Amino acid sequence: MRAVVQNSFGGPEVLEVVDVDRPELLSGEVLIRVRASGVNPVDVAVRSGVYPLLGEPGFGVGWDVSGVVEEVSPGARFKVGDEVFGMPFFPRAATGYAEYVAAPSRQVARKPASLDHVEAAAVPLAALTAWQGLVDAARVKAGDRVLINRAAGGVGHFAVQIAKARGAYVIASASEARHEFLRSLGADEVIDYRVTDFEDVVSDLDIVFDSNAQGSRSLSVLRRGGTLVTIMEHWNRELEAEVEAAGRHFAGVSVEPDYASLEAIAELIDAGRIRPHVQETFPLEEAGKAHELVGSGQVQGKVVLTVG
Repeated sequence: MRAVVQNSFGGPEVLEVVDVDRPELLSGEVLIRVRASGVNPVDVAVRSGVYPLLGEPGFGVGWDVSGVVEEVSPGARFKVGDEVFGMPFFPRAATGYAEYVAAPSRQVARKPASLDHVEAAAVPLAALTAWQGLVDAARVKAGDRVLINRAAGGVGHFAVQIAKARGAYVIASASEARHEFLRSLGADEVIDYRVTDFEDVVSDLDIVFDSNAQGSRSLSVLRRGGTLVTIMEHWNRELEAEVEAAGRHFAGVSVEPDYASLEAIAELIDAGRIRPHVQETFPLEEAGKAHELVGSGQVQGKVVLTVG
């Protein structure tokens, strides 16, 4: 099969499409014939060596996949022909940019019927990050006032929709060019971070969902007992201590595979409450171009690789 691998850290040019053996299944796993693979900022950080999550190269790249079950092992919970999606093995290597991926069957879920494979591949890592932060950690509920920083990106645009689906009042921060997009997702208020500091216009919030390391700035707008959810500083023990000392709650989120949450997200997608936005697609052979775009920080929603 064809797969994207890297044998050194560096720019997008280190990504290579090579022929490798198909993965062999262990008990409880399924072999997925991949139709599309999502590209995430963490993929770029791992490739460059900024976030050496997988150790030293070489290794395969990517996690998000959507495709069709090609083969099942004993104990797996799907059958051949089922359409599934997920982000298997994170934070260990999954080699998601490939024609075939082996995955534990409980780390993937049935693909939402209302999405094609390209749209479905845009969902798992970003939507699970938002879900695990807002729903599992912060327990977002109807009437909560929620600020979402970097709201137009991959994680952010799902966070807006998940918070709205749970009945929250959502304040979204992004550049002015993204405001119409965010309103279309359900944001109640939008802030242009380039001209307005959010701490000057909001306060007494129940939750801040921080995906760009705002730290103490985010703490300043939380009510006592409110929750700071951070996906960039989940390891920051000094920030955690500061938040707890101020009488607020700290929720550092590092996403993990979770088929039950994926199923809940899929239900909301098929009910029309959540929709992934795919800005651009690239063929597998142009994974480097996809990384270049994602690394620019200018993506609205997600970028996806098409496979086969």
